[in-house]
Amino acid sequence: MRKIQILGTGCPKCKQLMANVEAAVKEMGIEAQIEKVDKIQDIIKFGIMTTPGLAIEGQVKSAGKVLTTEDIKKLLG
Repeated sequence: MRKIQILGTGCPKCKQLMANVEAAVKEMGIEAQIEKVDKIQDIIKFGIMTTPGLAIEGQVKSAGKVLTTEDIKKLLG
């Protein structure tokens, strides 16, 4: 099972990234644990300064933009 983390405080962009991640996981038919990291202290630990961020297996893959479902599928592929 893949661990995917959405890094953000709950802004509209963060919510959109969460929706795109959920869609990508569903379309790919993979099992994933999707976790929202919304505490500033926890987000800073990932070393990003702009949200939303996306981390897969603890590694930051994106920060400061909303990835499309297709972009996320490429990262998960």
